[in-house]
Amino acid sequence: MIKDLNLREGQEDLRIVEHLDMQKLPESVQEMLSLAATPEEQDIILMATLAAASACVPNLYFHYGPTGKKYYANLQCFILAAAASGKGIANQALEMVRVIDEQYPMLIAGDSTLAAWYKALEEQGGCGYMHESEGSVITDIWRNAAANYNTALRKAAEHEAISRNRVKGASEIRNPRLSMLLTGTFGQYKALVPSVENGYFSRLLTVVIRGTNPFDKRYVSSKGEQSAVPKIVGQRLLRTYERLMEGGEQEWSLTEAQKERLGEHLETEYGTLIGLLGDNFHSAVVRMAVQIERIAMVLSAMRGRENPHTMRGNEHTDSRIPDGIMDKTGGDNNRPYMVDTLYCSDQDYETAEMIGNKMLLHMAAAYRMIDGEEQECVPEIKPIDQRKVVFEQLKAEYNHGDLAEEAKRQGISKRTIERWNQSWIENGLVEKTSHGQYRKVA
Repeated sequence: MIKDLNLREGQEDLRIVEHLDMQKLPESVQEMLSLAATPEEQDIILMATLAAASACVPNLYFHYGPTGKKYYANLQCFILAAAASGKGIANQALEMVRVIDEQYPMLIAGDSTLAAWYKALEEQGGCGYMHESEGSVITDIWRNAAANYNTALRKAAEHEAISRNRVKGASEIRNPRLSMLLTGTFGQYKALVPSVENGYFSRLLTVVIRGTNPFDKRYVSSKGEQSAVPKIVGQRLLRTYERLMEGGEQEWSLTEAQKERLGEHLETEYGTLIGLLGDNFHSAVVRMAVQIERIAMVLSAMRGRENPHTMRGNEHTDSRIPDGIMDKTGGDNNRPYMVDTLYCSDQDYETAEMIGNKMLLHMAAAYRMIDGEEQECVPEIKPIDQRKVVFEQLKAEYNHGDLAEEAKRQGISKRTIERWNQSWIENGLVEKTSHGQYRKVA
């Protein structure tokens, strides 16, 4: 939970994997995590694995919001880090997808013009996976078309139609389902997400890695052997992919208890972040609910028969059922029945919730970078949580002198803390009772 974190420690408060129960993770995820040597690499390979695997979960969907909009598993993620920070390990997730791509083309090159990118996505029925570890490639190719890519990726994240109109005719991808993993520096990230008001910011999961790792002697002692783990996991994903393709579309859902917990979680835990950062961050909080459900769905698909899911009506097992996913048909060969909905296990929901909880802190750090509060050099970023620490250190009722004293104690400028105080007032966290006197709103 956000309020329980030690918010003074820099990268430590952003770590994801070390806050997860490893025993609750699907076996394939645990195996991919075994490739990492540092906590930062663990977080990178976790998010890369989830993003890559989300491209391999076709035909599963869930309904979200008052309109019951359909969402699929597809995740889009950007690993934002400095050079030599370990982000290259994300390429291990690409090796998983290559196993499937050999039989069912799904890879889409990031090194493409917008027209070529659109054509590749169109030829694959609107579905695919884009993986690019060299942010400079994306920056160079997208330099003059970043705004158009931004719009196309935003629509793909919402499964909204992407259309183009050329001299030779018009075409439309009606239901795009694109998964994506990009890694790069802040400058490359900002070329794609130029402002916090931009709609793509809240739809793109952003992992912020501060600092670089010590020299790792594995790089000189290695025998040059490629790990077999990504291919083994890829083979499992291939079986899941084929079985889901055979079964047609199937609804997946959180249980009612999980939905209620997610709503309460967003309201109570993330409300403070909105108050601290302002209304522009609200969309990131709201859309994190969709991302949490997507992550839970991917975990479900990767799980296997370790923990069969609950179905409405009858329970059923079948040799054709992919890992952790149950087929729509059952009964005997002559009288198949339809399964209404597949449900998420509690362990996958809890894992997804924790990941979402951490991802909002990562996105808050990226938010501050875009908003100009921090320098572009990733290792020097201070976490959003310093503002939260200051807020929590102040008494329920405080005055202008208390602000100045806290600024000195925290090593920040008086002007900065006064600006923060004004934002707390504007966002409803604090009310001004008289000149120089303030009170926190319960």
